[in-house]
Amino acid sequence: MDDIQDFVGKLVVKNDTKIILLVMDGLGGAPNLGGMTELEAANTPNLDMLAKASDLGLSVPVLPGITPGSGPGHLGIFGYDPIKYQIGRGILEALGIGIEVSEKDVVARGNFATFDGETVVDRRAGRPATEENVKACQLINSKIKEIDGVKVQVFPGVEHRFVLKLTGDGLADNLTDADPQKDGEKMLYTTAINEESRKTAEIINKFIKQVATILKNNGKITGCLLRGFSKHPVMPKFPQIYKMRSAAIATYPMYRGLAKLVGMDVLEVPHVDDEAGSLQSEIKVLKDNYDKYDFFYFHVKHTDSYGEDSNFLAKVDVIEIVDRAIPQIMSLKPDVLAVTGDHSTPSLVGGHSWHPVPLLIHSKYSRYGLAEKFSEKTCATGSIGTIEAKNIMTLLMANAMRLEKYGA
Repeated sequence: MDDIQDFVGKLVVKNDTKIILLVMDGLGGAPNLGGMTELEAANTPNLDMLAKASDLGLSVPVLPGITPGSGPGHLGIFGYDPIKYQIGRGILEALGIGIEVSEKDVVARGNFATFDGETVVDRRAGRPATEENVKACQLINSKIKEIDGVKVQVFPGVEHRFVLKLTGDGLADNLTDADPQKDGEKMLYTTAINEESRKTAEIINKFIKQVATILKNNGKITGCLLRGFSKHPVMPKFPQIYKMRSAAIATYPMYRGLAKLVGMDVLEVPHVDDEAGSLQSEIKVLKDNYDKYDFFYFHVKHTDSYGEDSNFLAKVDVIEIVDRAIPQIMSLKPDVLAVTGDHSTPSLVGGHSWHPVPLLIHSKYSRYGLAEKFSEKTCATGSIGTIEAKNIMTLLMANAMRLEKYGA
């Protein structure tokens, strides 16, 4: 266990308080339309009212200037050192869609993509309907059973996402990503970082080439990108560190996988297509399970998705939808409510960025009165200051009176 987690764990006391951690994925922005961020441009009367009665600040997911992936971003806000615990995206996606991962497996996060020759035209293949994804996976599984004696399986996720699972002896995960991360770039193959991973790299590159042949006449889905190669890691469990019955409410596989990896119970959320309906589905799950848990991780995805698509107004719309739902969450009377993001995804950048993330913590112990609005600017002058994301959990625990005094 991390030294800090071990230290904090010894101070934890149990009580009946409730904590809700509302994560609006990619919440932070940068000045864009009209010189405002998405959060500044959004009409957020409920979040603004909450900000007037809350501690505000900014969090740094990893280190200043470092752009985090979703895995490190979430591990930080869960109280883990994201530099010490380097988790491949593949294991998160795999666990998130219920795939069993054994010691003989290597898994990877896959994107179905559109190619022109070896150039990546669209890393997300136009965000196809999940039904198209399922058909593409079925086609691949019917054509590729194994490569060089290693069993090969693909599992559909949501839209363009899928999981690759390799099963066999002698597999390793010390591999570079086979994904240039940008449209218009030449496709990449994976490279073994050490000799132990060379066999696995050769199998993966053969798989990429075979998939390109199988899908060459398949509309916008004409090939695949792979990243986050990983085996199953060993890490301390969140409920044991913080001594709380802990639950996750999330609709996307990766975030469900993150929660499962750290030991939270992952609650089932009925699928609803539209943004407002999906959020209401999550809130119903929160209400239905509120008496069963002490801690809730509540995840909203599309603030990130629209930021990645450089769609400023759509990201604003998601923030406003969440704002309208705040009274329903507050009606449960949580002892502590935190609102933040795992990282910033400004539509100006069109992807994750290094910008510190807005953070709001509300409890009856908050030092409030400094802000009139929930935004990047007001958070920059808030009572919390700018902190490392891995310290958010101790603040939530303190506000819930779940930490003893340290020392005499």
